[in-house]
Amino acid sequence: MNLLITLTVNITIALLLVSVAFWLPQVNTYAEKTSPYECGFDPMGSARLPFSMKFFLVAITFLLFDLEIALLLPLPWASQTNNLMLMLTVALMLILVLTLGLAYEWIQKGLEWIE
Repeated sequence: MNLLITLTVNITIALLLVSVAFWLPQVNTYAEKTSPYECGFDPMGSARLPFSMKFFLVAITFLLFDLEIALLLPLPWASQTNNLMLMLTVALMLILVLTLGLAYEWIQKGLEWIE
């Protein structure tokens, strides 16, 4: 009986989310959204527009921080280890490295879009 209730609730929630995701974008239509290019560039302009390297630097910074944060995902399972002090020390060192890296990027203005 519990399996049947779980499946019913899951299917209902999934159908509700699919219908909202299908219905909601049709309510909010505007010129930029209906154009074939949603990236913000003018499709009739020159294809040789200068592209800022700042975009790539921010994207690489995001990927680095995202991958380093993924190292913290096994933390709840690792907390059941016998050597809890070592695990907490390693986790806190990783968080400290992430915080110092973010502070360095912030001080060097690596997260600013304005050049």
